Amino acid sequence: MNFNFYLFSIVLFLGTFQIHAQDVEERNSPKRETYIKGNAATILLAVPHFGIETTVGEKFSYQFDIMASFWNSIDGLPYKFGIATSELRYHFKERFHGFYAGIHLAGTTFKIAKNFRDRDYVYQQGLGYMLGSTIGFQKKINDKWMLDIFLGGGWHQGFYKGYHIDTGERLEGATKYNKSGEWLPYRGGLMLAYKLN
Repeated sequence: MNFNFYLFSIVLFLGTFQIHAQDVEERNSPKRETYIKGNAATILLAVPHFGIETTVGEKFSYQFDIMASFWNSIDGLPYKFGIATSELRYHFKERFHGFYAGIHLAGTTFKIAKNFRDRDYVYQQGLGYMLGSTIGFQKKINDKWMLDIFLGGGWHQGFYKGYHIDTGERLEGATKYNKSGEWLPYRGGLMLAYKLN
């Protein structure tokens, strides 16, 4: 036997080993799925909420979503906000089908009247962050469509300035920002999702 035969045998063995290793890796790694989503519940209130969710592990997915209200006036008071949320989700049985729990971090910006009942015509304008969790249930309708019912909340830390709506004057004595932290339910709805891949 000559050198070329040995070289051919080694190359064939290494090639077969590489193909087998790739096959094992593909079987052990989760198939990537990515969904784009829209919240049907908030759209009814003219508050768009859209997101994207993708596979990051066998039982894990990652979702990034944005929700915004553009209401300049509800009965004379502003109700404008934007929330961008980054969330890691753990699926208890099957990814994208069944119950899940998530943890998230969100950034907020707002110009909002907290209390519409007291009619004192004041609003708060500022920004903040949220740390919280989500619980939900996903149901595949078919190979391309899915429903995602969810509810979440957590701690919101706001940094804001208060103003009177008529005069635009500051309401408080703070020279910079007021700080306010509170536990809130701030996520929820019914997402209709479409699979991209």
